[in-house]
Amino acid sequence: MNFADSEVVGSILGKAGYEVVEALDGADFCLINTCAIRDNAEQRVRHRVHELRAVQGRRGPGAGLRIGVLGCMAERLQSRLMEEEDNVSFVCGPDAYRRLPELLAQVRRGQKAAEVELSTTETYADIEPVRLASNGISAYISIMRGCQNYCSYCVVPYTRGRERSRDPQTVVAEARSLFEAGYREVTLLGQNVNSYRWSTDAAATVDFPDLLRMVAEIDPSLKVRFATSHPKDLSDKLLEVMAASHNICRCIHLPVQSGSDRMLKLMNRKYTVAWYLDRVDAIRRHMPDCSITTDVIAGFCGETEDDHRATLDLFRRVRYDYAYMFKYSQREGTYAARHMADDIPDAEKTRRLNEIIALQGEIALENNRRELGREYEVLVEGESHRSKSQLFGRNSQNKVLVFDRCDALPGTYRTVRVESCTAATLIGRLVD
Repeated sequence: MNFADSEVVGSILGKAGYEVVEALDGADFCLINTCAIRDNAEQRVRHRVHELRAVQGRRGPGAGLRIGVLGCMAERLQSRLMEEEDNVSFVCGPDAYRRLPELLAQVRRGQKAAEVELSTTETYADIEPVRLASNGISAYISIMRGCQNYCSYCVVPYTRGRERSRDPQTVVAEARSLFEAGYREVTLLGQNVNSYRWSTDAAATVDFPDLLRMVAEIDPSLKVRFATSHPKDLSDKLLEVMAASHNICRCIHLPVQSGSDRMLKLMNRKYTVAWYLDRVDAIRRHMPDCSITTDVIAGFCGETEDDHRATLDLFRRVRYDYAYMFKYSQREGTYAARHMADDIPDAEKTRRLNEIIALQGEIALENNRRELGREYEVLVEGESHRSKSQLFGRNSQNKVLVFDRCDALPGTYRTVRVESCTAATLIGRLVD
């Protein structure tokens, strides 16, 4: 989501006469687009800001580098951030990017600047993002902004505002423009894409399955992915649309957060383990070949060893292909920070997290071993990070396949047979 936002920022500033440069030494401004969902993310930003002091010192006051902090961390801390980090010249929240040219002009005049007002309508639907560091094959499209689920641990509703959806015609037009420019894969983004909904007095309501079908119908050779789904809103209609469209990828990210009903209630997740497992069964009923990935939090407020064991049991039952696994990080302003004790010692959070990571590693490796001998259509994306003699791409299940280059070209579809694997990667050879 932040990467897609940075592309919107690039477009806004490009129209104002700015251009992206490759090196800090040639920059007038360094804009850091931030996440606030975990303390670790914010600490990485602060470390980066401190590192930039050396660049600012080397440049000197006359040709100084001005630093701006954008996004969720700017929204959460607002002008306080400039007091705590005195080399930051301006902050800008995720709904205020249209005002960036004014903020930069203000900074050029020697003033500090802040704009963090949230919006109930801003979607940047009319802005064509500039594709930053693009491979020319895959692109992100934001279809909505904000969130109003108010999970008790999560800062997003406070940093990105209430949920609002883009006009579906603007989404389809952006996807079509990308396809005509040579892109062969788009990922539709939303804090909770399942709750996408657009309606006017003059038109019928378009929900997320409708939008997904509209984008997939642009061309059968355009792969369509999406992130992220909330289990409470995962409908059979969505699964039916996916199953009926070959070019909608067979991968669903379905964050669970905990395998304990007690913890899910404390987290305000609005579903039970039974509901979640029903949605998993529905996915596999409609699309037996669909991969399922997840997010999980270890050591949330009040989590007992039994709650932790319930999470491990859920992992064994669902058998995720991939998981983003974190230990609980209290976020200022959230319901949990205001009303719950962060009472699990850090060492215990780490132990529980490591157990989840170890189990998921075993499951992922077992899942990948079942892929041996299978053949997949792969959209070739580029060179492998480990060897220029190899290429990589992803199959419909969003699994990375690495294979010898041969005559394959990025942006083309090739068939690859899986011959070996690790827990994270499938290794194969071209068979077409």
